[in-house]
Amino acid sequence: MSDPQQTEKKPKVFTDRLRGWTGGIIKPIGSGLYRMGVHPDMVTAFGLLIVAVAAVFIGKGQLQLGGVLLLIGLPLDALDGAVARAMQRKGRFGIMLDSTLDRYADGFIFAALSYYFAVLGRFDMLLLAQAALLGSILVSYARARAEGIGVNTKIGLFTRVERVTVIIIMLLAPRLLDWGVLILAVGTNFTAMQRLWFVYNSLKNEGN
Repeated sequence: MSDPQQTEKKPKVFTDRLRGWTGGIIKPIGSGLYRMGVHPDMVTAFGLLIVAVAAVFIGKGQLQLGGVLLLIGLPLDALDGAVARAMQRKGRFGIMLDSTLDRYADGFIFAALSYYFAVLGRFDMLLLAQAALLGSILVSYARARAEGIGVNTKIGLFTRVERVTVIIIMLLAPRLLDWGVLILAVGTNFTAMQRLWFVYNSLKNEGN
């Protein structure tokens, strides 16, 4: 396992800070949904449905509409967890479902961007969108694989919240699209390598 002292000194990612800032808002909403009989898995699935609809519009070139839909669906990423805590859910399937559907969501968004660039004949940007998708998947895979060998790896420049923020900004302001895709392609793969290096150092310090 990783060194407890090292874990305590490890800086929090922006996602952790955001949860702390919004917890007072999300928690009562989650409790309210639970009282209404809403299951957290329903919230998770509905969030993916919104992303899928947004991806259709992105692929058709209606980037701003796609960005608005993603912006509307963004709170659902936190709400499913709030509902699960309100119902005191003890099973771990919800975590697995949430993580899996997040990967589908990444795939939908970058597939839509790739299709959009392909239609325009911009194959350089298509390749960058594919690189961003690969990096996004590897960021999550690096954390999951590291936790499987006992290293808590939540560090990184481009965790999911940062990625979604860049995606929404570049869709709402299409003139920033090329820069946004480039930033995602570089940032996600850098973060994957950042996590790999962190795990290497953690295991090295333990003598492994």
